[in-house]
Amino acid sequence: MTIIRTLAVMVFALGFAGATLAEEITDLGTFTDWSAYKFQEGGSDVCYMASQPSKSEGDYTKRGQVFWLVAHRTALNKKNTSSFVPGYTLRQDSSVSVEISGRTFTMFAGTEAENQAIAWFRDQDDTSAVDAMRKGLTMIVKAVSSRGTLTTDEFSLRGFTAAHNKISEACGF
Repeated sequence: MTIIRTLAVMVFALGFAGATLAEEITDLGTFTDWSAYKFQEGGSDVCYMASQPSKSEGDYTKRGQVFWLVAHRTALNKKNTSSFVPGYTLRQDSSVSVEISGRTFTMFAGTEAENQAIAWFRDQDDTSAVDAMRKGLTMIVKAVSSRGTLTTDEFSLRGFTAAHNKISEACGF
């Protein structure tokens, strides 16, 4: 898959209408296992970072691309919005378990209207989870598909802090 196509998938996953073409995305750099990007949405900056799992397990036959994203949106003065794109539709009313350095966080699956193929933290958990990611080495994410398949994805957190610093600087946070 080309880098432009991968970026377009990530932008779509984030649900940003303002960046319809991947060519509008500025690559801010790759930091070990994390990449950082910036684009304009309605005249305001959106900066985000993304990674894919270093290891995935589950009894599935078909699965799309898996991403973890952290975004800052200047128009909303909102930072550290984390989302998990599991590569499938999540089970309705399910939760996603995220373990970082012995701490467990819970994400919720979006409703059908919100795109059930993405999971988010409650607002108050975003900053706590990002703080743990900055200090951790790995992150284990467990989720269940709409077909009942349990998946476990391991994300390396090497380079997370550098990528997070870069998107924070680029968006003025």
